[in-house]
Amino acid sequence: MPWFENGDCVMKQHIEHRIKKQDSKPELVPIKTVWGEAKAWETLAGLRPKDVCLGAAAAYDEASRVYTIKAFGIDFFLSLDTKTITSEDPKSVLFLERYKDFFRLAVLWYMTSAKEIPASGRLIRPLDVKGGQRFFSGTHVLPLDRIEQRFGLDKTGFIEQGLKFGSEIASYGDVAIRLYPLPRVPVTIILWLQDEEYPARAGLFFDSTVDFQLSLSDIVWSVAMMTTLVMGE
Repeated sequence: MPWFENGDCVMKQHIEHRIKKQDSKPELVPIKTVWGEAKAWETLAGLRPKDVCLGAAAAYDEASRVYTIKAFGIDFFLSLDTKTITSEDPKSVLFLERYKDFFRLAVLWYMTSAKEIPASGRLIRPLDVKGGQRFFSGTHVLPLDRIEQRFGLDKTGFIEQGLKFGSEIASYGDVAIRLYPLPRVPVTIILWLQDEEYPARAGLFFDSTVDFQLSLSDIVWSVAMMTTLVMGE
């Protein structure tokens, strides 16, 4: 099975790599503390719900202590008491099970850091994001070839796949969609279709405000990887 079909494996390899890299730097906070889900829940619980909702474009029910957030067109519920993320949408299984290591951390850390800043509409490459060099090395490389192979001759199928996950149609390339893996983090995927002269080519782009919404570069990478995998399903 190709590495990019197993989100859990990729994330574990990534975390192990970061831990090894930091072993020689004892002054740094261990990655499990910075990155861990428990730390994210603790941070979220310590924030004022009003501030979280404004920043993350989420909703909060005070009685149940549950946040509601829309991701990929799906409503997810984050319970502060049980520390669980659930959804009633059948499509949520993809995110809560197969890609849970990408999704859970991305949602939780987004909730703690997102700001009430509207998208600029200006697209930037992953390389231009803080820490973006990682997108072009080893297991961090986004499997955009999977999208190219599946939809290189299928413009309609590409659009339909995006619409399944709440996308908007955008005006770039031969065909493009804008997905919302998180409410204030639009991700645009542009596809240039295969023709007699050139093979298909796909590109992923963030809005220029992404660094304001996601404070950890690891989470930016997770969102990009998850979005690419979803479109290649």
